[in-house]
Amino acid sequence: MAQRLKTFYYKAVVPKLMEHFHYKNNLQPPRIEKIVINRGLGDGAQNARIVESCLKELTLLTGQRGVITRSKKAIAGFKLREKSAVGVSVTLRGDRMYGFLDRLINLALPRIRDFQGINPKSFDTYGNYSLGLEEQLMFPEIDYDQIDQIRGMDISIVTTSKSDAESFILLKEFGMPFREK
Repeated sequence: MAQRLKTFYYKAVVPKLMEHFHYKNNLQPPRIEKIVINRGLGDGAQNARIVESCLKELTLLTGQRGVITRSKKAIAGFKLREKSAVGVSVTLRGDRMYGFLDRLINLALPRIRDFQGINPKSFDTYGNYSLGLEEQLMFPEIDYDQIDQIRGMDISIVTTSKSDAESFILLKEFGMPFREK
């Protein structure tokens, strides 16, 4: 079954992008390629239970098991050994990506306290958007009693657009709540 946001993209967003940017082919408008969710563990390098709880939370949020990111070399100042766990990341593509984006836009972001919109300046020069969340409690899948510590996460939305303007309009058409400039 196709995700709601995916069918919305092909039926509503693509025609608007073709009209706005004067594309001649249906495959020219930018699309979302993948969503990467990354969470650094900080003091989790010393505690293996924190790594497992972060993996479980990201699996619950995304429907896909994450990958443990390990350190490449030892750094004594940070009490970090070689190949110890420093983070957890998940890369979403296809239907899971559209499902997560739908829940992020329509459920999680409106639940942020004093939410004014997301920053429209967080694009890199290649049309990709990065968003940092301070806590995981805004997602309805997370049970407040089950978490041991509030941790944030970084969400990167990778698009096929060539510029920030194309990517901004693409995400705006999806319903991303950008703050007014």
